[in-house]
Amino acid sequence: MTETPQDPVTPTPAEASHQLEQALFEIRRVIAGQDAMLERVLVCLLAHGHLLLEGVPGLAKTLTVKTTAGVLGGSFARIQFTPDLVPSDLVGTRIYRPGEGSFDTELGPVFCNFLLADEINRAPAKVQSALLEVMQEHQVTIGHTTHQVPDPFLVLATQNPIESEGTYPLPEAQIDRFMLKVLIGYPAHDEELTIVQRQLVDAPELRQALTLDELLGLQSAVTAVYVDPALVSYAVSLATATRAPAAHPGLEGLQDYIAYGASPRGPISLVQAARALALIRGRDYVLAEDVHALVKDAFRHRLVLTYQALAEEVTPDAILDRVVAAVPVPRLDLARMDAA
Repeated sequence: MTETPQDPVTPTPAEASHQLEQALFEIRRVIAGQDAMLERVLVCLLAHGHLLLEGVPGLAKTLTVKTTAGVLGGSFARIQFTPDLVPSDLVGTRIYRPGEGSFDTELGPVFCNFLLADEINRAPAKVQSALLEVMQEHQVTIGHTTHQVPDPFLVLATQNPIESEGTYPLPEAQIDRFMLKVLIGYPAHDEELTIVQRQLVDAPELRQALTLDELLGLQSAVTAVYVDPALVSYAVSLATATRAPAAHPGLEGLQDYIAYGASPRGPISLVQAARALALIRGRDYVLAEDVHALVKDAFRHRLVLTYQALAEEVTPDAILDRVVAAVPVPRLDLARMDAA
């Protein structure tokens, strides 16, 4: 007699916040600092998104994903992207068995819960496309058979901003598939002091804080987080302002720096990520501060800048600062939100 799979149990916002806080506590026993990055990892995981990290080497990007996988009880795989990589190295291939006279399917490393795509911009476009396809569809077709990747599934890709030789920058249409892009800076003095001191002793033994079933329940809880229609309109207005800045007061001259504004995936990702962030903070409704906290992460990689912007060293973050300051923030009726 086969057992029927049970639906995940959806926790209350208070229970979800407590569970996630316990998971973050365990991760921080290994990772010092980088609180914003750790929070964004959970945001993407809860909102069924993927994360692109950009930072110099040595900022614990690999260790973060491996630690997260251990704390959440999922399987982990790491792929080092190189120019000689081919798509079958990621998704798998069919192998002929001479003794049996038949083909077997050998699944690739993408069949895991947490996948680290290290230095994704070092692989050619066909390899990048193979990874981004499985990110979007959560499946791989090998031969005539379609294989589903495990659920939950998180891709964390990294880019090194200080090297350009031997790299293949992600095309705009492909980088748009990432829910968030986070820029990682150097740790503060006290954080780096803690990092160095932790290397002088044995690494702490990780304790699993959540099961995959509990994680699926948290993902279900995100879908129940209320988003006021005014905030949805606000997210769309922010995206619209990046596409036609001349039509918005206070953004005159910005059109000289933007070739293409944020795509429709921008406000979609922003709203979905804001729901996950609200749940992490113990709420079942989204506030404008959740949107503000994530607008740069959701939009910065979706802006295509002009040559003038590059020549004048105008960054996407500087543009988004002006956009956020110019677009009026809606006033929310918290009593109505509580009732909803």
